[in-house]
Amino acid sequence: MADTIFDKQVDGEYYDEVAITLHVPRIGSLEIQALIIGQQLYLPINELFDFLKIRNIVSPDFDLVQGFFVYPKDNYFIDKTNNRIVYRYNNYALNPGDLIRTESNLYLKSDYFGKVFGLECVFNFRSLTVTLNTKIELPAIREMKLEIMRRNISKLKGERKADTIIQRNFPLFHVGMADWSVISSHQTNRRTSTRGYLGIGAIAAGGELNLGLNYFSDEKINLRQQFYQWRYVNNDNSAMKQATAGKVFAQSVASVFAPVIGVQFSNTPTTYRRSFGTYILSNTTEPEWTVELYVNNILVNYTKTDASGFYSFEVPMVYGNSIVKLRFYGPWGEERTSEKFITVPFNFIPLGQFEYNVTGGVVENNEKSRYAKANLNYGLGSWITIGGGMEYLSSIANLKTMPFVNASMRVGSHLLFSAEHNYGVRSKLTASYRLPSNLQVDVNYTKYVPGQTAIRNNYFSEKKIVLSMPFRSNKLTAFSRFTLNQFIFPNDNSLLKEKQKNTSAELLFSAVIKNISSNLTTFAVLGSQGNPLVYTNLSFTFRLPKGLRFTPQAQYEYKQKKLSSVRAVVEKNIFNRGFINLAYEKTLVNNNLSSATIGLRYNFSFAQTFFSATRNRNAVASTQLVSGSFLYDGKSNYLGTGNQTNVGKGGFIISPFLDLNCNGKRDAGEPKAYGLKLRVRSGRIEHNIKDTSIRITGLEANTNYFIELDKSGFDNVAWQLKHQTISVTVEPNNFKLIEVAVAVAGEVSGTVYYNNGKTKNGLGRIIVNIFDTNNMLVAKTITEEDGYFSYMGLAPGKYTSGIDAVQMKKLSMKSSSSTFTILQNIDGDVVEGLEIVVVDDGK
Repeated sequence: MADTIFDKQVDGEYYDEVAITLHVPRIGSLEIQALIIGQQLYLPINELFDFLKIRNIVSPDFDLVQGFFVYPKDNYFIDKTNNRIVYRYNNYALNPGDLIRTESNLYLKSDYFGKVFGLECVFNFRSLTVTLNTKIELPAIREMKLEIMRRNISKLKGERKADTIIQRNFPLFHVGMADWSVISSHQTNRRTSTRGYLGIGAIAAGGELNLGLNYFSDEKINLRQQFYQWRYVNNDNSAMKQATAGKVFAQSVASVFAPVIGVQFSNTPTTYRRSFGTYILSNTTEPEWTVELYVNNILVNYTKTDASGFYSFEVPMVYGNSIVKLRFYGPWGEERTSEKFITVPFNFIPLGQFEYNVTGGVVENNEKSRYAKANLNYGLGSWITIGGGMEYLSSIANLKTMPFVNASMRVGSHLLFSAEHNYGVRSKLTASYRLPSNLQVDVNYTKYVPGQTAIRNNYFSEKKIVLSMPFRSNKLTAFSRFTLNQFIFPNDNSLLKEKQKNTSAELLFSAVIKNISSNLTTFAVLGSQGNPLVYTNLSFTFRLPKGLRFTPQAQYEYKQKKLSSVRAVVEKNIFNRGFINLAYEKTLVNNNLSSATIGLRYNFSFAQTFFSATRNRNAVASTQLVSGSFLYDGKSNYLGTGNQTNVGKGGFIISPFLDLNCNGKRDAGEPKAYGLKLRVRSGRIEHNIKDTSIRITGLEANTNYFIELDKSGFDNVAWQLKHQTISVTVEPNNFKLIEVAVAVAGEVSGTVYYNNGKTKNGLGRIIVNIFDTNNMLVAKTITEEDGYFSYMGLAPGKYTSGIDAVQMKKLSMKSSSSTFTILQNIDGDVVEGLEIVVVDDGK
């Protein structure tokens, strides 16, 4: 076949060109032109790959498509001339009818997208839809994830706007959430220990009321082990935005090891407008866990830990006192209930703004110490913030009242300083500098006042320096960190009261390449007496087929010149709802201790369950856990269950309805609307098919969320959404009902003719205006080349259509008008056949 001849038929059969709907989960839907021969479907390569963001270049004659699939190293080309596909250096021979070339595209039989590229296409001939499923993280999916994070960071900067804002309510009283858990531990020749927990989340006097009740089988009930807190948040109140009573977070400089019962007031909002830089935060947890980073309760980033549990973040620094929180999830979706609050050492406030935080109460210790602190900060400039205040603790012997001053300063875009002086206690200096190469240097120095007793240590000083640098390439993601710590304290065994030094160092390398995660960490501890302790930990995690993960670990001690311990863990995914793991650990020093562990976790929709058993010599220890939550909403008579914590969180109930009269509110007799889709950056989404409602659970309280509505699931094109983005604040321990009006729009169509006295022809590019009974312009449209026009989106009522007067004047023409009525109809009314005649102006 010559290059200029295109395919008209295959094996004697002519193809049909039809419009089909392509649906890709997590990406969306697209209408494309496909070819059908019998029951076989052919898809356009260029349009499909463009939708999936896959690099493709089409030859001018549409006989060759080439590019790379996801990664630049994975080249491919689809060759019509030689009937073959080459991908990853593998050659796939095609039959002559598997590729069809037309005047405008090259089509491939849909089966080959799955066989070659892992893009499984399921075609429904009756509905003319194709669903594309794949396990590959396509560029379009990756781009959507990045866009979500960009939108979240933009939210911190105050750049997002919604077309609908729903104001927050402050109910008088409501009980909405409850968490529960039971943990039982048993060890050979010991009593079984059982712990029970019940958390209750409510609203009282417009504020969040959280209660946590703990029970230990081998201890008496102790009020100190219980939790109770009432918290009121109103970010629209300029004088006081937060008030807390009960057990409060003191943020004390003095050593306070027991809870503080009291009150706390602040004008610091729970969210902030913009960020101005980043600060590297790194630490360790369990291997292969997912760690989420929250700044002021907003998810801004997430990462996965390496084989040793190491992770690192670039934390956006926002103006004001920020709450930086980490949340941990296991490899199979389990949530670690403990959350970690991080203090970023730099505090900046916008120019001219003032913030305060005042706390007072009683420490729940044996002395019942009285505690108070007032912290004041002021934005002296866009690059400097100053602050000060007073802290009081009655249990300190020599200095109960401790005034303090602090300042944070930014020099250029790479250097940050923070200084703090607590009278009679300590002075502290922090500096952070990032080079253009992304090498970050952090220096911390703390000097203690001799004899101070506010902080429970006997140090003279602390010094710390951290060098960290990330590495990124197409094949490798790595991170390196060097940490040096030194503590200077008195030598109590010396008659001369000499100073003693304790120095420690850590060198860490973490890397991920393909399906292998690795970590190499070396520790060194050196005291004043010499005799250093140096050892290295090496760990890998291999992702294997069938949902298996294998993690070997080893520790080497340099002083003894041998391995000190080895450990191996094998984990298997179970139906994507849990996992089973086997672990073996052996200590090669200190009597060669060894242990073996088997663990099983399974997540039901209503609860998480966990069992583990460890054998160590002649002893066996076992642990059983079951936990879950209840969710209640009295307005909708909803009582649900969950397998993750919900106390202190909130949710939305989205109720779409058909707005038959298009007045934007729900009237009697207006039915429910089926098929609404939505997107929200966090939480769990549940669709109730019976009543069309959508529940969003697990949202952070007192946080503003953007809900993006999607009409693509409606069966009727007349069902329209006037507002597609909603801004709403989560009310703690409560479901907020949001009624979404789905306007049932009418459609009008007709033709504009030009009458020259002899013939009547359609007239294109003419502006048609549509007016209501008050002669107000409600819509306009433009005619096509043959004079045809149409407009969808009219509310029920009477209208008049006519040609734009300004355009008629420019063309020296005049026209007639047409009146019509859109009736109220659940399927939307359609008015057809309008005629508007244009003639020359006889003037």
